Amino acid sequence: MDEVFTGNFTQQEPIPEAAIEAAVAVLRTGRLHRYNTVSGEAGEAALLEEEFAAAMGAKYCLSVASGGYALGCALRALDLAPGAPVLTNAFTLAPVPGAIAATGARPVFVEVTEDLVIDLDHLDRIAGETGAKVLMLSHMRGHLCDMDRLLEIAARHDLRVIEDCAHTMGASWAGRLSGRDGVIGCYSTQTYKHMNSGEGGLIVTDDPGLMARMILLSGSYMLFTRHRAAPGPEYFEGLKYDTPNVSGRMDNLRAAILRPQIPTLGDRIARWNALYMRVEAGLVATPGLRLIPRPQAEAYVGSSFQFLLPGRSAEEIADVVSRCAVRGVELKWFGAAEPAGFTSRYDSWRYAPGPRLMQTDRVLSGLLDLRLPLTFSLEDADQIARIIDAEARR
Repeated sequence: MDEVFTGNFTQQEPIPEAAIEAAVAVLRTGRLHRYNTVSGEAGEAALLEEEFAAAMGAKYCLSVASGGYALGCALRALDLAPGAPVLTNAFTLAPVPGAIAATGARPVFVEVTEDLVIDLDHLDRIAGETGAKVLMLSHMRGHLCDMDRLLEIAARHDLRVIEDCAHTMGASWAGRLSGRDGVIGCYSTQTYKHMNSGEGGLIVTDDPGLMARMILLSGSYMLFTRHRAAPGPEYFEGLKYDTPNVSGRMDNLRAAILRPQIPTLGDRIARWNALYMRVEAGLVATPGLRLIPRPQAEAYVGSSFQFLLPGRSAEEIADVVSRCAVRGVELKWFGAAEPAGFTSRYDSWRYAPGPRLMQTDRVLSGLLDLRLPLTFSLEDADQIARIIDAEARR
């Protein structure tokens, strides 16, 4: 009888006890709003920003309501003209083009390669053709492109890079942490990301003018002096009366949940990567299945796993997905005719029309994806790989 996996692909680890205790302490005060502090008290949100900035090696940090809000806030801080083109990966999730469109800018999609990263040749060409001055680079599903070459292209076209690091908190390229190569780095703390507060976002930058604008945009009510990982008051003086309030602050409750998770990020990354490597080892010999190579310069966070079934028909791939589901393994397929859950793609976003991207269509047609929650054991990873291997061979 075929083995069946009984684990839950959406069950995350419990919130750490230290975070629960910190959250209860905030609840007992009743002061959840980030600016509702007593004299001499920093507040959990301000302390989170200070500690996360230090962990990422950034001068400034702002905590906000979600990763999607972080992206929109970063774009607004760049003061884009209405209809301005903003380049982004064709392989990303809906909050990325959604943030671009919501600011009044125009998403322009760039092809993805079989390694699931932005096509740098296409980026170079389309940056020149469109005259775009902003690239929102999505490190989708934790895959980092050649960041050295990307920065060369960005410099040549005078592109300001916003890094969407929702899937790469703690990852690095050539020793440089993800989010630190662009002018702004944005992170998510939604439940399925690398720190968990249900919803939440973090923004880092070394640019004092941009951070001042983002703090004002997030809804500081002229209380910007209460921010610790922030530039001095002089940077706010010329901005404070002309920057709209687009409220999206993080509250002290979520900040309290997140602060104890920062020191343990490295341990979680090591555990995710152990799971990732066990699944990879179990599929390396599967005929007709293409694994995604990891460049030597990339230190990744393997919280999800992707592979390709190139050359198979839609019916054949749908059959593999269905058979794996019967055996308890939940695969997300980016080539289905209709988006399901988190599998929407560039042609699903009708508010962002553009030309067909034949290379991206070919890649996504065979792309399969699964989560690797830390509630799984190494033996679970082995079993998942055995089931996928068996069904891909049929």
